[in-house]
Amino acid sequence: MLETSLYRPVKAFLESLGFTVKGEIGGCDIVGLLPDEPPVVVICELKLQFNLELVLQGVDRLAACDEVWLAARMSSRGNGREKDVRFRSLCRRLGLGLLGIAANDQVHVLISPASPSPRRDPKRRARLVDEHRRRQGDPAVGGGSRRPIMTAYRQEALACASALSTGAKRTKDLREITPRAATILRRNVYGWFVRTGRGVYDLSAAGRDALERWSI
Repeated sequence: MLETSLYRPVKAFLESLGFTVKGEIGGCDIVGLLPDEPPVVVICELKLQFNLELVLQGVDRLAACDEVWLAARMSSRGNGREKDVRFRSLCRRLGLGLLGIAANDQVHVLISPASPSPRRDPKRRARLVDEHRRRQGDPAVGGGSRRPIMTAYRQEALACASALSTGAKRTKDLREITPRAATILRRNVYGWFVRTGRGVYDLSAAGRDALERWSI
């Protein structure tokens, strides 16, 4: 069983609270936004079991959001860490919420997150919000780390590659696809583009392979 198996039930739970939820943003398994201004930001980290590593991840995330939830499978025998009074007390003191996922994927609120006042990291928070808003749909399942993540940047680069699949074009012709087209083509992070003239780019062999791989 993988941590990604927890993503759908936890996402559904947070969506029931009004959050727009997306997976694998800024190193976080799940990021949810409430449509306020500024937005309310919630982060949820997933593990198959409640353990110290999960708590440490939660503590690290506190500076970047308004609420942190830790989610894990509950023990089928009823003797898991979620039953440990000391563990629950630690999470409560840190202001971390706990979500227990049953075998039937039902989500149980074990502890609601409090609102401690740790030192905030506004730049990190802003990066999470920007990536969440720019990413089209929810293409990455939270809890996975074994394959490349479909970030907003990768989505925009693939959109440019798709437009160039019919032939070379000028960067200004791609502005309707994304206002960052010129920067994406110039930086060529993935090696998908070939400069054929001043402000003119074509698709490389790697770019055509990428379109096939990502089914664009």
